[in-house]
Amino acid sequence: MTEAIRPGDVVTVRAFDDVPEYLFRVEEVHDDCVTGVALTGPLAGQYGEPDLSLVAGISPNHQSR
Repeated sequence: MTEAIRPGDVVTVRAFDDVPEYLFRVEEVHDDCVTGVALTGPLAGQYGEPDLSLVAGISPNHQSR
């Protein structure tokens, strides 16, 4: 999945614990996580480093390409 994700993409992060699914703008892609900022949900505006296993996919309307 990491080959497909690029900085600038918006990905959907799966729900975990008490946090519902949300959109996340990717700043950097690493071997085990992405870094960036949550765009929606209760974490909106906050920096984060979600694990790649939580990334459900790239939002087709928000790809950096």
